[in-house]
Amino acid sequence: MSKLLATKPISTIMVEAAGEGEHTLKRALGPVNLTTLGIGAIIGAGIFVLTGTAAAQFAGPAIVISFIIAGIGCVFAGLCYAEFASMIPIAGSAYTYGYATMGEIIAWIIGWALVLEYAFGAATVAVGWSGFVTNLLEFFGIKLPFDPTPHIAFSLFGHPVSAQVDIFALAAIIVITAILVVGVKESANFTSAAVMIKVSVVLIFIGLAAWFAFGHWHVMKANWHPFIPENTGHFGHFGWSGIMRGAGVVFFSYIGFDAVSTAAQEAKNPQKDMPVGILGSLIICTVLYIIVAGLLTGVKPYTTLNVPAPVADGAAAIGVNWGVVMIDFGAIAGLASVMLVMLLGQSRVLYTMSHDGLIWQWAGKLHPKFCTPYITSIVVGCFAALLAAFLPIGLLGELVSLGTLLAFTIVCLGVWIMRVKQPDVPRPFRTPWVPLVPICGMIVSVSLMVSLDMPAWIGFGGWLIIGLIIYFSYSRRHSKVQRAIRAGEQSSAISK
Repeated sequence: MSKLLATKPISTIMVEAAGEGEHTLKRALGPVNLTTLGIGAIIGAGIFVLTGTAAAQFAGPAIVISFIIAGIGCVFAGLCYAEFASMIPIAGSAYTYGYATMGEIIAWIIGWALVLEYAFGAATVAVGWSGFVTNLLEFFGIKLPFDPTPHIAFSLFGHPVSAQVDIFALAAIIVITAILVVGVKESANFTSAAVMIKVSVVLIFIGLAAWFAFGHWHVMKANWHPFIPENTGHFGHFGWSGIMRGAGVVFFSYIGFDAVSTAAQEAKNPQKDMPVGILGSLIICTVLYIIVAGLLTGVKPYTTLNVPAPVADGAAAIGVNWGVVMIDFGAIAGLASVMLVMLLGQSRVLYTMSHDGLIWQWAGKLHPKFCTPYITSIVVGCFAALLAAFLPIGLLGELVSLGTLLAFTIVCLGVWIMRVKQPDVPRPFRTPWVPLVPICGMIVSVSLMVSLDMPAWIGFGGWLIIGLIIYFSYSRRHSKVQRAIRAGEQSSAISK
Protein backbone atom coordinates (compact mmCIF):
# COMPACT_ATOMS: atom_id res chain seq x y z
CA MET A 1 0.00 0.00 0.00
CA SER A 2 2.87 2.35 0.78
CA LYS A 3 4.09 2.05 -2.82
CA LEU A 4 0.68 3.11 -4.12
CA LEU A 5 0.93 6.25 -2.00
CA ALA A 6 4.51 7.03 -3.02
CA THR A 7 4.85 10.73 -3.82
CA LYS A 8 6.92 12.42 -6.48
CA PRO A 9 9.53 14.68 -4.83
CA ILE A 10 9.08 18.41 -5.30
CA SER A 11 12.78 18.69 -6.19
CA THR A 12 12.33 16.27 -9.10
CA ILE A 13 9.28 18.18 -10.35
CA MET A 14 11.14 21.49 -10.20
CA VAL A 15 14.05 20.06 -12.22
CA GLU A 16 11.59 18.93 -14.89
CA ALA A 17 9.85 22.32 -14.86
CA ALA A 18 13.17 24.14 -15.36
CA GLY A 19 14.21 21.98 -18.32
CA GLU A 20 14.89 23.59 -21.67
CA GLY A 21 15.69 22.35 -25.15
CA GLU A 22 14.05 20.59 -28.06
CA HIS A 23 12.48 17.94 -25.83
CA THR A 24 10.62 20.43 -23.64
CA LEU A 25 7.53 22.56 -24.12
CA LYS A 26 8.16 26.08 -25.46
CA ARG A 27 7.73 28.94 -22.94
CA ALA A 28 5.72 31.45 -24.97
CA LEU A 29 2.81 32.59 -22.79
CA GLY A 30 2.61 35.82 -20.80
CA PRO A 31 0.00 36.97 -18.24
CA VAL A 32 -2.37 38.28 -20.93
CA ASN A 33 -2.22 34.98 -22.84
CA LEU A 34 -2.88 33.01 -19.64
CA THR A 35 -5.78 35.24 -18.63
CA THR A 36 -7.39 34.94 -22.06
CA LEU A 37 -6.90 31.17 -21.90
CA GLY A 38 -8.88 31.19 -18.66
CA ILE A 39 -11.61 33.45 -20.02
CA GLY A 40 -11.66 31.32 -23.17
CA ALA A 41 -12.36 28.23 -21.11
CA ILE A 42 -14.94 29.80 -18.78
CA ILE A 43 -17.15 31.98 -20.98
CA GLY A 44 -19.14 29.70 -23.21
CA ALA A 45 -22.44 27.90 -22.91
CA GLY A 46 -22.74 29.03 -19.29
CA ILE A 47 -23.29 32.70 -19.91
CA PHE A 48 -25.26 32.17 -23.13
CA VAL A 49 -27.54 29.34 -21.91
CA LEU A 50 -27.38 28.44 -18.20
CA THR A 51 -28.14 31.98 -17.00
CA GLY A 52 -31.68 31.85 -18.34
CA THR A 53 -32.28 28.19 -17.50
CA ALA A 54 -31.29 28.56 -13.84
CA ALA A 55 -33.29 31.79 -13.46
CA ALA A 56 -36.45 30.27 -14.96
CA GLN A 57 -36.34 26.99 -13.08
CA PHE A 58 -34.73 27.71 -9.71
CA ALA A 59 -33.82 31.24 -8.61
CA GLY A 60 -35.72 33.90 -10.56
CA PRO A 61 -34.02 37.33 -10.64
CA ALA A 62 -32.04 36.19 -7.58
CA ILE A 63 -29.89 34.20 -10.00
CA VAL A 64 -27.54 37.15 -9.46
CA ILE A 65 -27.01 35.91 -5.90
CA SER A 66 -26.51 32.37 -7.21
CA PHE A 67 -23.67 33.59 -9.43
CA ILE A 68 -22.07 35.40 -6.50
CA ILE A 69 -22.21 32.23 -4.35
CA ALA A 70 -20.85 30.05 -7.16
CA GLY A 71 -18.11 32.58 -7.89
CA ILE A 72 -17.02 32.62 -4.24
CA GLY A 73 -16.93 28.81 -4.27
CA CYS A 74 -14.72 28.84 -7.36
CA VAL A 75 -12.41 31.46 -5.82
CA PHE A 76 -11.67 29.04 -2.95
CA ALA A 77 -10.49 26.43 -5.46
CA GLY A 78 -8.84 29.09 -7.64
CA LEU A 79 -6.70 30.35 -4.75
CA CYS A 80 -5.49 26.81 -4.11
CA TYR A 81 -4.75 26.28 -7.81
CA ALA A 82 -2.81 29.56 -7.88
CA GLU A 83 -0.54 28.47 -5.00
CA PHE A 84 0.24 25.12 -6.61
CA ALA A 85 0.68 26.59 -10.11
CA SER A 86 3.24 29.12 -8.86
CA MET A 87 5.00 26.57 -6.63
CA ILE A 88 4.98 23.63 -9.09
CA PRO A 89 4.98 25.22 -12.60
CA ILE A 90 4.53 22.08 -14.65
CA ALA A 91 1.93 21.00 -17.19
CA GLY A 92 0.15 18.31 -15.14
CA SER A 93 -2.22 20.57 -13.20
CA ALA A 94 -4.17 18.76 -10.46
CA TYR A 95 -2.55 15.45 -11.46
CA THR A 96 0.93 16.74 -10.58
CA TYR A 97 -0.29 18.44 -7.42
CA GLY A 98 -1.87 15.17 -6.26
CA TYR A 99 1.33 13.26 -7.12
CA ALA A 100 3.42 15.60 -4.97
CA THR A 101 1.11 15.51 -1.96
CA MET A 102 -1.03 12.36 -1.77
CA GLY A 103 0.73 9.71 -3.79
CA GLU A 104 0.74 7.91 -7.11
CA ILE A 105 -2.62 6.14 -6.99
CA ILE A 106 -4.40 9.41 -6.12
CA ALA A 107 -2.47 11.15 -8.93
CA TRP A 108 -3.58 8.48 -11.38
CA ILE A 109 -7.23 8.79 -10.34
CA ILE A 110 -7.19 12.57 -10.71
CA GLY A 111 -5.33 12.37 -14.04
CA TRP A 112 -7.91 9.90 -15.33
CA ALA A 113 -10.69 12.20 -14.08
CA LEU A 114 -9.11 15.10 -16.00
CA VAL A 115 -9.28 12.98 -19.16
CA LEU A 116 -13.00 12.77 -18.49
CA GLU A 117 -13.31 16.51 -17.88
CA TYR A 118 -11.34 17.80 -20.85
CA ALA A 119 -11.89 15.33 -23.70
CA PHE A 120 -15.55 14.60 -22.95
CA GLY A 121 -16.16 18.26 -22.13
CA ALA A 122 -14.68 19.40 -25.44
CA ALA A 123 -16.93 16.93 -27.26
CA THR A 124 -20.01 18.23 -25.44
CA VAL A 125 -19.12 21.84 -26.25
CA ALA A 126 -18.56 20.91 -29.90
CA VAL A 127 -22.15 19.69 -30.15
CA GLY A 128 -23.37 22.98 -28.69
CA TRP A 129 -21.16 24.91 -31.11
CA SER A 130 -22.71 22.98 -34.00
CA GLY A 131 -26.18 24.00 -32.85
CA PHE A 132 -25.29 27.72 -32.84
CA VAL A 133 -23.73 27.45 -36.32
CA THR A 134 -26.84 25.76 -37.67
CA ASN A 135 -29.12 28.40 -36.11
CA LEU A 136 -27.02 31.24 -37.52
CA LEU A 137 -27.15 29.76 -41.03
CA GLU A 138 -30.92 29.38 -40.73
CA PHE A 139 -31.21 33.03 -39.59
CA PHE A 140 -29.58 34.12 -42.86
CA GLY A 141 -31.76 31.73 -44.82
CA ILE A 142 -28.85 29.56 -45.90
CA LYS A 143 -29.93 26.05 -46.82
CA LEU A 144 -27.16 23.51 -46.88
CA PRO A 145 -26.99 21.02 -49.77
CA PHE A 146 -26.52 18.26 -47.18
CA ASP A 147 -27.89 17.28 -43.77
CA PRO A 148 -25.36 18.44 -41.09
CA THR A 149 -26.66 15.77 -38.69
CA PRO A 150 -27.45 12.69 -40.77
CA HIS A 151 -28.54 9.43 -39.18
CA ILE A 152 -26.62 6.26 -39.87
CA ALA A 153 -27.69 2.70 -39.16
CA PHE A 154 -25.40 -0.26 -38.58
CA SER A 155 -25.35 -3.61 -36.87
CA LEU A 156 -23.50 -4.20 -33.58
CA PHE A 157 -23.18 -7.86 -32.55
CA GLY A 158 -26.27 -8.63 -34.57
CA HIS A 159 -28.34 -5.76 -33.11
CA PRO A 160 -29.44 -2.78 -35.23
CA VAL A 161 -28.02 0.54 -34.03
CA SER A 162 -29.01 4.05 -35.14
CA ALA A 163 -26.77 7.06 -34.50
CA GLN A 164 -26.78 10.73 -35.45
CA VAL A 165 -23.54 12.09 -36.90
CA ASP A 166 -22.91 15.77 -36.16
CA ILE A 167 -20.71 16.85 -39.07
CA PHE A 168 -20.16 20.42 -37.82
CA ALA A 169 -19.08 19.19 -34.38
CA LEU A 170 -16.72 16.70 -36.02
CA ALA A 171 -15.20 19.40 -38.22
CA ALA A 172 -14.80 21.82 -35.31
CA ILE A 173 -12.72 19.35 -33.27
CA ILE A 174 -10.54 18.55 -36.30
CA VAL A 175 -9.76 22.23 -36.94
CA ILE A 176 -9.06 22.93 -33.26
CA THR A 177 -6.74 19.91 -33.10
CA ALA A 178 -4.79 21.20 -36.11
CA ILE A 179 -4.32 24.56 -34.39
CA LEU A 180 -3.04 22.83 -31.24
CA VAL A 181 -0.52 20.78 -33.21
CA VAL A 182 0.92 23.89 -34.90
CA GLY A 183 1.90 25.49 -31.57
CA VAL A 184 0.84 26.86 -28.21
CA LYS A 185 1.52 30.47 -29.25
CA GLU A 186 -0.78 30.09 -32.25
CA SER A 187 -3.35 28.41 -30.00
CA ALA A 188 -3.12 31.27 -27.53
CA ASN A 189 -3.47 33.84 -30.33
CA PHE A 190 -6.58 32.04 -31.61
CA THR A 191 -8.01 31.99 -28.09
CA SER A 192 -7.18 35.67 -27.57
CA ALA A 193 -9.01 36.59 -30.78
CA ALA A 194 -12.02 34.44 -29.82
CA VAL A 195 -12.07 35.94 -26.32
CA MET A 196 -12.02 39.48 -27.76
CA ILE A 197 -15.00 38.62 -29.95
CA LYS A 198 -17.15 37.00 -27.28
CA VAL A 199 -16.31 39.51 -24.55
CA SER A 200 -17.14 42.29 -27.01
CA VAL A 201 -20.47 40.61 -27.73
CA VAL A 202 -21.20 40.26 -24.01
CA LEU A 203 -20.37 43.96 -23.54
CA ILE A 204 -22.64 44.83 -26.49
CA PHE A 205 -25.52 43.00 -24.80
CA ILE A 206 -24.75 44.79 -21.53
CA GLY A 207 -24.75 48.13 -23.37
CA LEU A 208 -28.03 47.38 -25.18
CA ALA A 209 -29.73 46.18 -22.00
CA ALA A 210 -28.48 49.20 -20.02
CA TRP A 211 -29.73 51.52 -22.77
CA PHE A 212 -33.11 49.76 -22.64
CA ALA A 213 -33.18 50.09 -18.83
CA PHE A 214 -32.78 53.89 -18.95
CA GLY A 215 -35.81 54.23 -21.20
CA HIS A 216 -37.92 51.44 -19.69
CA TRP A 217 -37.02 51.40 -16.01
CA HIS A 218 -40.59 50.51 -15.06
CA VAL A 219 -40.32 47.33 -17.17
CA MET A 220 -37.04 46.36 -15.50
CA LYS A 221 -38.48 46.91 -12.00
CA ALA A 222 -41.58 44.89 -12.82
CA ASN A 223 -39.52 41.98 -14.12
CA TRP A 224 -37.26 42.06 -11.05
CA HIS A 225 -40.24 41.81 -8.69
CA PRO A 226 -40.22 39.69 -6.64
CA PHE A 227 -36.46 39.51 -6.62
CA ILE A 228 -36.55 36.26 -4.65
CA PRO A 229 -39.70 34.41 -5.79
CA GLU A 230 -41.55 32.53 -3.09
CA ASN A 231 -40.68 28.87 -2.71
CA THR A 232 -43.22 26.56 -4.33
CA GLY A 233 -43.08 24.07 -1.46
CA HIS A 234 -40.36 21.95 -3.05
CA PHE A 235 -36.69 22.23 -2.20
CA GLY A 236 -34.77 24.05 -4.89
CA HIS A 237 -37.78 25.64 -6.57
CA PHE A 238 -37.28 29.32 -5.79
CA GLY A 239 -36.78 30.91 -2.38
CA TRP A 240 -33.37 30.58 -0.76
CA SER A 241 -33.19 26.87 -1.52
CA GLY A 242 -33.72 27.79 -5.18
CA ILE A 243 -30.87 30.28 -4.98
CA MET A 244 -28.58 27.54 -3.66
CA ARG A 245 -29.73 25.08 -6.30
CA GLY A 246 -29.22 27.75 -8.93
CA ALA A 247 -25.69 28.22 -7.60
CA GLY A 248 -25.10 24.50 -8.09
CA VAL A 249 -26.28 24.74 -11.70
CA VAL A 250 -24.36 27.87 -12.68
CA PHE A 251 -21.27 26.63 -10.84
CA PHE A 252 -20.57 24.62 -13.96
CA SER A 253 -20.43 27.86 -15.94
CA TYR A 254 -17.02 28.37 -14.28
CA ILE A 255 -15.58 25.00 -15.26
CA GLY A 256 -12.39 25.52 -17.22
CA PHE A 257 -10.32 27.99 -15.22
CA ASP A 258 -8.29 25.04 -13.94
CA ALA A 259 -7.12 24.46 -17.52
CA VAL A 260 -4.87 27.54 -17.15
CA SER A 261 -2.68 25.55 -14.76
CA THR A 262 -2.01 22.94 -17.46
CA ALA A 263 -0.11 25.62 -19.41
CA ALA A 264 2.30 26.33 -16.53
CA GLN A 265 5.24 24.73 -18.34
CA GLU A 266 4.65 27.04 -21.31
CA ALA A 267 4.43 30.25 -19.25
CA LYS A 268 7.33 32.70 -19.51
CA ASN A 269 7.26 33.52 -15.79
CA PRO A 270 4.93 30.95 -14.17
CA GLN A 271 5.63 32.01 -10.57
CA LYS A 272 4.13 35.44 -11.20
CA ASP A 273 1.92 34.91 -14.24
CA MET A 274 -0.01 31.75 -13.28
CA PRO A 275 -1.87 33.33 -10.31
CA VAL A 276 -2.69 36.32 -12.53
CA GLY A 277 -4.10 34.06 -15.24
CA ILE A 278 -6.16 31.88 -12.90
CA LEU A 279 -7.57 34.51 -10.55
CA GLY A 280 -7.79 37.25 -13.18
CA SER A 281 -9.93 35.15 -15.51
CA LEU A 282 -12.16 34.07 -12.60
CA ILE A 283 -12.76 37.64 -11.41
CA ILE A 284 -13.45 39.02 -14.91
CA CYS A 285 -15.91 36.23 -15.74
CA THR A 286 -17.70 36.46 -12.39
CA VAL A 287 -18.31 40.20 -12.86
CA LEU A 288 -19.59 39.67 -16.41
CA TYR A 289 -21.87 36.81 -15.29
CA ILE A 290 -23.44 38.88 -12.51
CA ILE A 291 -24.08 41.90 -14.74
CA VAL A 292 -25.54 39.82 -17.59
CA ALA A 293 -27.78 37.87 -15.19
CA GLY A 294 -29.13 41.04 -13.63
CA LEU A 295 -29.86 42.77 -16.93
CA LEU A 296 -31.29 39.67 -18.61
CA THR A 297 -33.87 39.10 -15.85
CA GLY A 298 -34.79 42.76 -16.11
CA VAL A 299 -35.24 42.79 -19.88
CA LYS A 300 -37.49 39.70 -19.90
CA PRO A 301 -39.60 37.99 -17.22
CA TYR A 302 -37.56 35.18 -15.70
CA THR A 303 -40.37 32.72 -16.42
CA THR A 304 -39.71 33.08 -20.17
CA LEU A 305 -35.96 32.42 -20.06
CA ASN A 306 -35.93 28.61 -20.14
CA VAL A 307 -34.97 28.57 -23.82
CA PRO A 308 -31.86 27.42 -25.74
CA ALA A 309 -30.53 30.97 -26.30
CA PRO A 310 -31.90 33.26 -23.55
CA VAL A 311 -29.35 36.06 -24.09
CA ALA A 312 -30.17 36.20 -27.80
CA ASP A 313 -33.88 36.27 -26.88
CA GLY A 314 -33.10 39.15 -24.54
CA ALA A 315 -31.62 41.12 -27.43
CA ALA A 316 -34.69 40.30 -29.52
CA ALA A 317 -36.97 41.55 -26.70
CA ILE A 318 -35.13 44.87 -26.78
CA GLY A 319 -35.96 45.03 -30.48
CA VAL A 320 -32.40 44.84 -31.81
CA ASN A 321 -32.28 42.03 -34.37
CA TRP A 322 -28.65 42.65 -35.28
CA GLY A 323 -27.90 42.03 -31.62
CA VAL A 324 -29.25 38.50 -31.98
CA VAL A 325 -26.80 37.85 -34.83
CA MET A 326 -23.92 39.33 -32.83
CA ILE A 327 -24.73 37.12 -29.84
CA ASP A 328 -24.82 34.05 -32.06
CA PHE A 329 -21.38 35.00 -33.39
CA GLY A 330 -20.17 35.50 -29.82
CA ALA A 331 -21.46 32.10 -28.79
CA ILE A 332 -19.73 30.46 -31.75
CA ALA A 333 -16.41 32.16 -30.92
CA GLY A 334 -16.88 31.43 -27.23
CA LEU A 335 -17.51 27.74 -27.63
CA ALA A 336 -14.62 27.42 -30.10
CA SER A 337 -12.18 28.81 -27.54
CA VAL A 338 -13.61 26.52 -24.85
CA MET A 339 -12.92 23.52 -27.08
CA LEU A 340 -9.37 24.69 -27.70
CA VAL A 341 -8.50 25.23 -24.04
CA MET A 342 -10.01 21.89 -23.00
CA LEU A 343 -8.10 19.95 -25.65
CA LEU A 344 -4.95 21.92 -24.80
CA GLY A 345 -5.32 20.96 -21.14
CA GLN A 346 -5.99 17.33 -22.00
CA SER A 347 -2.88 16.89 -24.13
CA ARG A 348 -0.67 18.59 -21.51
CA VAL A 349 -1.92 16.35 -18.70
CA LEU A 350 -1.26 13.21 -20.77
CA TYR A 351 2.16 14.62 -21.75
CA THR A 352 3.12 14.91 -18.09
CA MET A 353 1.72 11.48 -17.19
CA SER A 354 3.76 9.99 -20.02
CA HIS A 355 6.97 11.55 -18.72
CA ASP A 356 6.20 10.02 -15.32
CA GLY A 357 5.90 6.60 -16.96
CA LEU A 358 2.21 6.19 -16.10
CA ILE A 359 1.03 6.05 -19.71
CA TRP A 360 2.65 5.10 -23.00
CA GLN A 361 5.77 6.91 -24.22
CA TRP A 362 4.21 8.14 -27.46
CA ALA A 363 1.98 10.47 -25.43
CA GLY A 364 5.04 12.49 -24.40
CA LYS A 365 6.64 12.82 -27.84
CA LEU A 366 7.03 16.42 -29.05
CA HIS A 367 6.88 17.65 -32.65
CA PRO A 368 10.43 18.43 -33.86
CA LYS A 369 9.41 21.83 -35.25
CA PHE A 370 6.42 23.01 -33.21
CA CYS A 371 7.49 21.59 -29.81
CA THR A 372 3.96 20.44 -29.06
CA PRO A 373 2.78 16.96 -27.93
CA TYR A 374 1.34 16.42 -31.38
CA ILE A 375 0.60 12.69 -31.21
CA THR A 376 -1.37 13.17 -28.00
CA SER A 377 -3.21 16.15 -29.49
CA ILE A 378 -4.17 14.14 -32.58
CA VAL A 379 -5.28 11.06 -30.61
CA VAL A 380 -7.30 13.11 -28.12
CA GLY A 381 -8.73 15.18 -30.96
CA CYS A 382 -9.87 12.08 -32.85
CA PHE A 383 -11.39 10.63 -29.67
CA ALA A 384 -13.22 13.87 -28.87
CA ALA A 385 -14.32 14.23 -32.51
CA LEU A 386 -15.96 10.80 -32.43
CA LEU A 387 -17.72 11.63 -29.17
CA ALA A 388 -18.87 14.97 -30.61
CA ALA A 389 -20.10 13.35 -33.80
CA PHE A 390 -22.16 10.58 -32.24
CA LEU A 391 -23.26 11.67 -28.75
CA PRO A 392 -26.00 14.16 -27.76
CA ILE A 393 -24.98 17.29 -25.87
CA GLY A 394 -26.51 16.40 -22.51
CA LEU A 395 -25.31 12.81 -22.21
CA LEU A 396 -21.94 13.41 -20.56
CA GLY A 397 -22.55 16.74 -18.83
CA GLU A 398 -22.74 15.41 -15.27
CA LEU A 399 -19.78 13.09 -15.82
CA VAL A 400 -17.68 16.07 -16.87
CA SER A 401 -18.79 18.00 -13.80
CA LEU A 402 -18.01 15.08 -11.50
CA GLY A 403 -14.46 14.81 -12.81
CA THR A 404 -13.95 18.55 -12.41
CA LEU A 405 -15.26 18.69 -8.85
CA LEU A 406 -13.03 15.77 -7.87
CA ALA A 407 -10.04 17.72 -9.22
CA PHE A 408 -11.06 20.78 -7.18
CA THR A 409 -11.34 18.68 -4.03
CA ILE A 410 -7.90 17.07 -4.50
CA VAL A 411 -6.21 20.42 -5.14
CA CYS A 412 -7.76 22.06 -2.06
CA LEU A 413 -6.78 19.11 0.14
CA GLY A 414 -3.29 19.08 -1.40
CA VAL A 415 -2.59 22.70 -0.45
CA TRP A 416 -3.49 21.94 3.17
CA ILE A 417 -1.32 18.79 3.24
CA MET A 418 1.66 20.60 1.70
CA ARG A 419 1.45 23.40 4.27
CA VAL A 420 1.69 20.77 7.03
CA LYS A 421 4.26 18.40 5.49
CA GLN A 422 6.52 20.91 3.70
CA PRO A 423 5.93 24.37 5.17
CA ASP A 424 9.34 25.71 4.05
CA VAL A 425 8.95 25.06 0.31
CA PRO A 426 9.12 28.42 -1.55
CA ARG A 427 5.64 29.64 -2.47
CA PRO A 428 5.63 32.69 -4.80
CA PHE A 429 1.86 32.87 -4.24
CA ARG A 430 0.34 31.82 -0.92
CA THR A 431 -3.32 30.89 -0.47
CA PRO A 432 -4.63 33.05 2.39
CA TRP A 433 -6.28 31.69 5.54
CA VAL A 434 -5.12 28.09 5.29
CA PRO A 435 -6.75 25.72 6.23
CA LEU A 436 -10.02 27.71 6.12
CA VAL A 437 -9.94 28.42 2.37
CA PRO A 438 -9.07 24.82 1.35
CA ILE A 439 -11.74 23.44 3.70
CA CYS A 440 -14.36 25.77 2.23
CA GLY A 441 -13.30 24.75 -1.28
CA MET A 442 -13.64 21.07 -0.39
CA ILE A 443 -17.04 21.58 1.23
CA VAL A 444 -18.41 23.37 -1.84
CA SER A 445 -17.00 20.77 -4.26
CA VAL A 446 -18.08 17.69 -2.28
CA SER A 447 -21.56 19.15 -1.72
CA LEU A 448 -22.02 19.62 -5.45
CA MET A 449 -20.67 16.13 -6.16
CA VAL A 450 -23.19 14.60 -3.75
CA SER A 451 -26.01 16.49 -5.48
CA LEU A 452 -25.33 14.76 -8.81
CA ASP A 453 -27.60 11.94 -9.95
CA MET A 454 -26.77 8.25 -9.43
CA PRO A 455 -26.31 7.52 -13.18
CA ALA A 456 -23.42 9.98 -13.21
CA TRP A 457 -21.79 8.17 -10.29
CA ILE A 458 -22.31 4.79 -11.99
CA GLY A 459 -20.75 6.11 -15.21
CA PHE A 460 -17.84 7.65 -13.30
CA GLY A 461 -17.34 4.38 -11.44
CA GLY A 462 -17.11 2.50 -14.73
CA TRP A 463 -14.63 5.06 -16.09
CA LEU A 464 -12.56 4.74 -12.91
CA ILE A 465 -12.47 0.93 -13.19
CA ILE A 466 -11.09 1.21 -16.75
CA GLY A 467 -8.42 3.61 -15.46
CA LEU A 468 -7.41 1.32 -12.59
CA ILE A 469 -7.06 -1.62 -14.97
CA ILE A 470 -4.61 0.45 -17.03
CA TYR A 471 -2.77 1.53 -13.89
CA PHE A 472 -2.25 -1.95 -12.44
CA SER A 473 -1.51 -3.59 -15.81
CA TYR A 474 0.87 -0.94 -17.20
CA SER A 475 1.50 2.14 -15.05
CA ARG A 476 2.86 0.47 -11.91
CA ARG A 477 5.49 -1.46 -13.90
CA HIS A 478 6.66 1.61 -15.86
CA SER A 479 6.31 4.35 -13.25
CA LYS A 480 9.58 6.25 -12.68
CA VAL A 481 8.73 6.64 -9.00
CA GLN A 482 8.08 2.91 -8.62
CA ARG A 483 11.30 2.10 -10.49
CA ALA A 484 13.23 4.30 -8.08
CA ILE A 485 11.65 2.48 -5.13
CA ARG A 486 12.53 -0.92 -6.58
CA ALA A 487 16.10 0.23 -7.29
CA GLY A 488 16.41 1.40 -3.70
CA GLU A 489 15.12 -1.92 -2.40
CA GLN A 490 17.61 -3.84 -4.58
CA SER A 491 20.50 -1.68 -3.41
CA SER A 492 19.46 -2.21 0.19
CA ALA A 493 19.23 -5.99 -0.32
CA ILE A 494 22.70 -6.09 -1.96
CA SER A 495 24.29 -4.05 0.83
CA LYS A 496 22.92 -6.51 3.37
